[in-house]
Amino acid sequence: MGFELRPATSQDLDFARELTCKTMLRYYIQHDLLWQDEAFDVAWAGRENWLIVRDDVRLGYVSLSRDARALYIRELHVLEAFRGQGAGSWAIDQVLAMACKERRPALRLTVFENNPAKALYERKGLAVVGKDECFLRMQRDIDALHR
Repeated sequence: MGFELRPATSQDLDFARELTCKTMLRYYIQHDLLWQDEAFDVAWAGRENWLIVRDDVRLGYVSLSRDARALYIRELHVLEAFRGQGAGSWAIDQVLAMACKERRPALRLTVFENNPAKALYERKGLAVVGKDECFLRMQRDIDALHR
């Protein structure tokens, strides 16, 4: 596969914003939500952001935050041309490894209820633990064996 995570910089903000908007805008429209570039930029600045790259080509990115209860995947997006090649699954594995190394109790994320990515998250061991409006809250507990 040859994927790697590379720390994102401020120069990657436009790439991440455009990818996220392109990927998520249909969900925002379906659920009558307003996309705001400024809100994305503020969120980006407050998170740990990693590019998913292969051979120095940006395939996507993952955006993380954490608290005492969990490591959170806030965004995970792969360019359409590279979907279905294992990059998203690989990125989740990397984040799970981070959660284990950091001894976080859980990995959590939120996904639109009608987003097909939910199936990937379920394959990776995340289960629906709650619902808020149009979102599903998903979690995988990090058991002591993986710590």
